[in-house]
Amino acid sequence: MVIIVGSGAGGGLLAMELALANIPVTVIEKGPFIKTVDAFKYYDEIHEELDLLKTTCIGGSTLVSAGNAIRAGEDDFKNLGIDLSTEFSEVERLLNVHELDDLHIGNSSKVFMESAKKLGLDPIKMPKYIDEDKCIICGTCAFGCPTDAKWSSKDFVKIAKDNGAEILADTEVTDLIMEEGIIKGVIAINDGKTMELFSDIVILSAGAIDSSIILQRAGINAGDELFFDPFVTVGGILKGAGLNSEVQMTALVKSKNFILSPHFSKIIYDEFKEDGINIEDIFSIMVKIPDESKGFIRDGNITKINSLRDVEYIAEGCATAGFILKESGVDPKNIKSTNIRGAHPGGTAPIGKIVDNNLETKIRGLYVADASVFPKSPGAPPILTILALSKRLSKHIIN
Repeated sequence: MVIIVGSGAGGGLLAMELALANIPVTVIEKGPFIKTVDAFKYYDEIHEELDLLKTTCIGGSTLVSAGNAIRAGEDDFKNLGIDLSTEFSEVERLLNVHELDDLHIGNSSKVFMESAKKLGLDPIKMPKYIDEDKCIICGTCAFGCPTDAKWSSKDFVKIAKDNGAEILADTEVTDLIMEEGIIKGVIAINDGKTMELFSDIVILSAGAIDSSIILQRAGINAGDELFFDPFVTVGGILKGAGLNSEVQMTALVKSKNFILSPHFSKIIYDEFKEDGINIEDIFSIMVKIPDESKGFIRDGNITKINSLRDVEYIAEGCATAGFILKESGVDPKNIKSTNIRGAHPGGTAPIGKIVDNNLETKIRGLYVADASVFPKSPGAPPILTILALSKRLSKHIIN
């Protein structure tokens, strides 16, 4: 039997692949089964000073992703001797990754691309895993898709369950069972009751924070080198923009130090609504950077430091976004910004330090398959890369 801790991108795919290969699987998820449309209710509260967006439920943060499918960090893994090109292609076919049709590219996204092009930038359509036939173009991708038009890991968990996998929701893994450097199982709590589950293969896919906490309890020095892809959203007033009701982030500008994408932020709207500005008149752009891994986790507490380089990258991205906003017709005097937030924690159990190239720790049979293993921040949505890594790991275990 294989025990998988966590049901996000990595855990869901592994559960499905192993179950389809007739390998007994148990998935243990700290959060509950929920309707996708209710996902926004399950955002975690970290603490006031750290605005980190992640959810705890079956499917994890894939339920509140924007559906972006980028081969993030591909070259970084090649430099480690891990060629994911085959797995990327397999996952892209599995999720039907594609550019959305023109009907699903909103006017604001078109304005964004036109303005960026005029400024000599190279805008492209964002590759997505969204089914246009189901999509009602409501703008709520990051809250939970009301029609399940967007793929989420919950889809893979359902397939795994239909093929014999056991799914334990509302169950938290608190420790590992080991014997002479070999994994034997996990200790978990469900409804106040402690249970022991035994297996000679355990895969941690609980996310960069929770996986590292479990590893630390097992005596593994994980939890350092935390990154979380900082982002801000900058925006202003553009009459009739309608960004709030568009499919989010359907266009992309990539730079060495940042990425930009049209992104509606209620925080920006709240800055203007007292002035009588309508929500459909907000036009805003997300600025996301690859941060230095200056964070760490100790005793369950998260510390994240934004380096001088991080601040410089954010400033550079915001300046470029400002030029796009101005070119689009936004008055520069009215441009506002959110605080720095994070969305993709990773790096706490990097390949070459905490896990080997097969994602196995020094404890035999204990693997990690989530963004923990990234060698550095990709500065871009990591879901497709996590899926590719998990696809590769599933082959290793099956074979």
